Amino acid sequence: MKFTILYVDDETDNLNSFKSVFRRDYNILITESAREGLDFLTENVVHLVLTDQRMPEMTGVEFLKKIYELFPDLPPERMIVSGYSKTKDIDEAKEKYKMSRFISKPWDHVEMKNLIDEAIGNCFSQN
Repeated sequence: MKFTILYVDDETDNLNSFKSVFRRDYNILITESAREGLDFLTENVVHLVLTDQRMPEMTGVEFLKKIYELFPDLPPERMIVSGYSKTKDIDEAKEKYKMSRFISKPWDHVEMKNLIDEAIGNCFSQN
């Protein structure tokens, strides 16, 4: 079984870069819209959610809040990948909405791979 990652970011270049780097190792779902990301969660088994923080329709923290409210039993790892953050927002995401990590942009592909592999271990140890 391939580990499935949903990456939500309003910047197409970031999405395409991520998919290009990791498509051989994981099943990658990408979208520029948090609302479409919620649809993906309804229609797919997702193990890891990555989201940008600064997006036009809702922030990454708001997206994680929606996931928490709409899918309370969903166990995926959740990470924010962003070049922008307010400590208050990140703390809120960790405390209330199951965010496990904040990753600064630009991300390093080796570090990102290590974090994803750690998330895989966490995801499957919960089952």
